[in-house]
Amino acid sequence: MKKVKIILAFFLATIFTGCLDDDDTIAFFYDAVAIEEVTIPDQFTRGETYEITVTYFRPSTCHSFSGFDYDGFGNERTVAVINVVINDHDTTCEDLEETDLIEESLTFFVGQEGSYIFRFWQGRDDQGNNQFLTIEVPVVEI
Repeated sequence: MKKVKIILAFFLATIFTGCLDDDDTIAFFYDAVAIEEVTIPDQFTRGETYEITVTYFRPSTCHSFSGFDYDGFGNERTVAVINVVINDHDTTCEDLEETDLIEESLTFFVGQEGSYIFRFWQGRDDQGNNQFLTIEVPVVEI
């Protein structure tokens, strides 16, 4: 009987807290932002770590850098910039009209591959297809 009371109390607490007015919460979502330029070495040395710098335009005052969407398969690396976008009813977002160029760096460790193919996401074309800046970087031995 005690278990039933505990379960009932938990159930009622869940219902009451689920119905609270949560107007103070901040809504947000994540948005991939097109990479404009990339600074990457012409070659890598195996076992070394490099900084790869990308630049992108911050679309609005509500966009902030969140990180990279980074995917590796074999010697291919796909990179996209991810922004968190505040979508709050109290916040007014202003378009920046490609005036706020942001620079971020990605740390990359060179493994055993003979070369790396980087695909940097640059948005979508008119048909909705992903567009990439593709750069191949050879790996050398010292």
